[in-house]
Amino acid sequence: MDAIDREILAQLQVDGRLTITDLAQRVGLSVSPAHRRMRDLERAGVIQGYRATIAPAKVNLGFETLVFITMHDATKPTIAAFEAAVTAIPQITLAQRLFGDPDYLLRVVTADLAHFQNLYDEQLSALPGVQRLNTTLVMKKVVDDRPLPL
Repeated sequence: MDAIDREILAQLQVDGRLTITDLAQRVGLSVSPAHRRMRDLERAGVIQGYRATIAPAKVNLGFETLVFITMHDATKPTIAAFEAAVTAIPQITLAQRLFGDPDYLLRVVTADLAHFQNLYDEQLSALPGVQRLNTTLVMKKVVDDRPLPL
């Protein structure tokens, strides 16, 4: 991967809807080589996909919490069951396994506190292998979905 590939990636991170003509112009290539490089980056799995970024509050999902989870059982079957259950809950927009305590960090979005409480009581507290849930509310996003520093 050279500097032009990195610039292609940087430009697409900012605007994934760029036409190939605009992308080529921004990175200083003609259309054909820019298109070939972009396809190569897609085939290599460097570019994993394209998506729209949605404003959560505009779709009634403006209440965000971070849930820290400590497991009481870290066996392979329990971890697999926990991760499968977490994957099945659409309100969880990020799930990360951590080293140390806590074991997991979840980002959860809902319409409001009442909807979060229901999700917490009905699904989060019933996740396999969980010893403790610790929840904090997100007051403000300072950095959110920043492009990678290429």
